[in-house]
Amino acid sequence: MNLTRVSSLVARGTALLALGLHAAHAALPTVPTPVREAAPPSAVGGAGLLQAGFGMAAVVGLIFLCAWLARRFGLQRLGGGQVVKVVSTAMVGPRERVVVVEVAGQWLVLGVTGSQVNTLHTLPAQATPAAVTPMSPQNPVGLFAQKLRDSLAGKARATS
Repeated sequence: MNLTRVSSLVARGTALLALGLHAAHAALPTVPTPVREAAPPSAVGGAGLLQAGFGMAAVVGLIFLCAWLARRFGLQRLGGGQVVKVVSTAMVGPRERVVVVEVAGQWLVLGVTGSQVNTLHTLPAQATPAAVTPMSPQNPVGLFAQKLRDSLAGKARATS
């Protein structure tokens, strides 16, 4: 067989195969596809921008709230035990203060300035005095609250 004749037979066979496949495809039942209307292009409206803005403001607000709470109340260490505990502090100048610190059962009285810390005195640890609470009789608000309670109790006894 001649090479040109083989290529001619291959070309005819390919053409016949393609024609047969086309005829077979044409004989299959077809399902009409529904015609879709073109969807309008999605645009970000004012409501979407407003919602995104409020969401972002809420997240930023939560971040600032958490930072303020951490600064206000301090972050507790995971270890839990404190080696140094500040017992008391008093300002004696714009940048100077006296601080009483408890370390290993000892109280250290420290003079603290902007550039240095000096030990002024050392004494054994004592029981800390009870702090003045907002409702204690030493506080003017607590004194007023106590007098108001006494006054109301006196009127209640007089009417009964």
